Amino acid sequence: MIYVVLIGALSLGAEESITKGDVELVADGFQFTEGPVWSDREDSLFFSDIPADTIYRKDKTVLRKPSGESNGLTFDREGRLIACEHKNRRVTRTEHNGEVTVLADNYKGKRLNSPNDVVVRSDGVLFFTDPPYGLSGGIEGPDAELDFSGVYKIDLDNELVLLIDDFDKPNGLAFSPDEKTLYIADTDGKHIRAFDIADDDALTNDRIFCELPMPDGLKVDVRGNVWATAFDGVRIHSPAGNLLQTIQCPQVPANCAFGDSDSRTFYITARTSVYKIRTTVEGIRPTQP
Repeated sequence: MIYVVLIGALSLGAEESITKGDVELVADGFQFTEGPVWSDREDSLFFSDIPADTIYRKDKTVLRKPSGESNGLTFDREGRLIACEHKNRRVTRTEHNGEVTVLADNYKGKRLNSPNDVVVRSDGVLFFTDPPYGLSGGIEGPDAELDFSGVYKIDLDNELVLLIDDFDKPNGLAFSPDEKTLYIADTDGKHIRAFDIADDDALTNDRIFCELPMPDGLKVDVRGNVWATAFDGVRIHSPAGNLLQTIQCPQVPANCAFGDSDSRTFYITARTSVYKIRTTVEGIRPTQP
């Protein structure tokens, strides 16, 4: 099945479009898809179905079940799958032998909220967001042990470090191509914030990168453009924050990832389905051996 892409371009002519062709259906019949990531090892897309408690491949075969109702997925430098386990309130690594290692499940003795999305920097340091979406009643509910929604890093010594705690609902996150800027979506704040990263990984120069309705997952291409899922589609912003295009999807998108051998296919998880569209620019995806 093929869907027409509606492009809302502010400054690009049709010949300069960052995407080409139409949005195509990859797979459907799921409950709520999230956390896509391309696996070089299997030459396939992996993604979460949160309510189904399952991580799938794009051909709908099961990779892991139960998954802890995983949400965001990525790979570390050794090609091991990193998962934000929404239900289990932890971040894990699946070893090559299938064993699951817990990387973080508490901060100073208090359980995390419900880790949402994750990215691994080229040096191996892991960054993730921890909103309370998986908690009954949210941050004020009976299951919450922390009174804030944090953004954290797990350093090379496996120490969990809180980087910032003033988000409403921190969600998707991604680095600029030079890894000097960290973009973090704040869903309830209806914007993406950008931070400079200091030598000690402190987040500095906090600023609003762009405003958009209910931003969720996001990725960055080699030109530094930010591709962010939102309530009205996938919005593509230039490094300066200017809106370049909006890709409209048949369903409200939740997350996204670049894939295929040339990193020029853009995959979108959207409610009960997974979609894709070809791009004219190469996307950034996790480095894998």
